[in-house]
Amino acid sequence: MATIFKKSDIRFEMRDSKLPEFKWHTSQRLGAIANSKHLQFDIRSLDPGKFSFPYHYHEASEELFMIVSGEATLRTPDGFKKVTAGDIAFFEEGPTSAHQLYNHGNDPCVYLDIRVAFGIDITEYPDSQKINIFPQRKIYKNLAKADYLEGEENVRDKWPQEIVGDE
Repeated sequence: MATIFKKSDIRFEMRDSKLPEFKWHTSQRLGAIANSKHLQFDIRSLDPGKFSFPYHYHEASEELFMIVSGEATLRTPDGFKKVTAGDIAFFEEGPTSAHQLYNHGNDPCVYLDIRVAFGIDITEYPDSQKINIFPQRKIYKNLAKADYLEGEENVRDKWPQEIVGDE
């Protein structure tokens, strides 16, 4: 069954934030309303002078923005580009697709945000060196990468000697 969202029926709510730069309006989770299994989508509205989410990229999720009205500046690893109504921006997985919007204009920038959801995603934030594990929303400060076996050198000490013996 098709789910149709009429523009006149979509209601925006303020997304609260500790930082005023990241306060903007969002629709309800339209993908959830439509019972989508793999797409998450909603409509966002950035007021002038506001940023979208912090600069980030996804390790296991693709994302697409379609600018519905207004304009904004899109930040990517390639620099800053102006996007306007009708433009579509696609972000593949990985660091080459880090992204963030800023509304540099005088009117709200309304955009459709579509993401795939196939289980767990790791979102990395290059500016603040954090990682976010979705859907659990566990955020960690990512100060240094580690080798897989780092800190495992004394594994035998964790086991009873009668099981692992002496080496």
